[in-house]
Amino acid sequence: MSDLSLILDTINEWSEHGTNFALATVVGVRGSTYRGLGARQLVAADGTSIGTVSGGCLDADLQAVAAGVIARGVPQLVEFDLTADDEAIWGWGIGCNGATELLVEPAAHARVLADQLRGHIANQRPVAIIHHLEPLLPAEFVTDSAGDEIAAAMSAGEHAVITRPDERRFIEVIGAPPRLLVCGAGHDAVPLVRYAAELGFDVVVADDRRQFLTSERFGHLTALVHCRPTDLTRHVEVDRRTYAVIMSHNYLRDLDYLRDLLGSKAAYIGCLGPGARLTRLLDDLAGEGVQPPEPDRLHGPAGLDVGADGPEEIAWAVMAEILAVRRGTSAGFLRDRKGPARSTLAGFPKEGV
Repeated sequence: MSDLSLILDTINEWSEHGTNFALATVVGVRGSTYRGLGARQLVAADGTSIGTVSGGCLDADLQAVAAGVIARGVPQLVEFDLTADDEAIWGWGIGCNGATELLVEPAAHARVLADQLRGHIANQRPVAIIHHLEPLLPAEFVTDSAGDEIAAAMSAGEHAVITRPDERRFIEVIGAPPRLLVCGAGHDAVPLVRYAAELGFDVVVADDRRQFLTSERFGHLTALVHCRPTDLTRHVEVDRRTYAVIMSHNYLRDLDYLRDLLGSKAAYIGCLGPGARLTRLLDDLAGEGVQPPEPDRLHGPAGLDVGADGPEEIAWAVMAEILAVRRGTSAGFLRDRKGPARSTLAGFPKEGV
């Protein structure tokens, strides 16, 4: 389950049980921070907390702010500045060297936001939430790209903060959830499906062997598609938010899956197995006149080179590579990276919505 799904489900649950709460959203960051724009945390009146806007270092201070918002029923902007050299002044002592600005809203505001978001997510429509910070006004939802700045943010799939002399706004872009398409329902597909679902992906498993396609194996929320490999894209929508992994472990099945996927808009096509096997697959397809794929879309062997061994580790390596592709990063060591170690992507690839 994604962070956003957890927040939305908890808002619904707490509202049904009469639990009073406040919702904190990261609407501004400077320097190095633990969470980026759009991160959320729910804080109940009794101190119970769901989600996180920091590494836990701000929880006590956030609970104090949330208590005031709950009591007054009025939203509040608050900034936690951890850039000071003398951490004893602030008492946080975490050395992040960054500042986080939070919009803390009462339960009534959170319920309105959650209700609207659920509708957009159910319709799988990208949406921009315009948080008016200065002056502090109710948020707006935009589904078409009205205005150049909003259009640019939605096209890039990235959050944005817009500052003018008379106003400041945080544009939060939320896209339809990414889709993992698993081609082959073997035993090693089970952990891959589980990890993808935990990360908030819509998961589809396709196979021509009906006996392997059961909810007992893959969970009741996984879409199970019984079809021939040659008919894959006739039965499954494959668009730019789709990340496909070919793992039937049968050469002819994989050949058919790859042929069909190369003509699709999938953002990622991963093939399990050695590189020599993929080369043979591509050579056979070239003999049929199939055009070679764009190098940045095809990944084989699929997964990051972390020395993975066994289905569980391989599944982690594959999902890590998919996340790197989705976020537009090189997946190297963070110690070698210059600048903030985080992307602001908001639910879909950079290439569009």
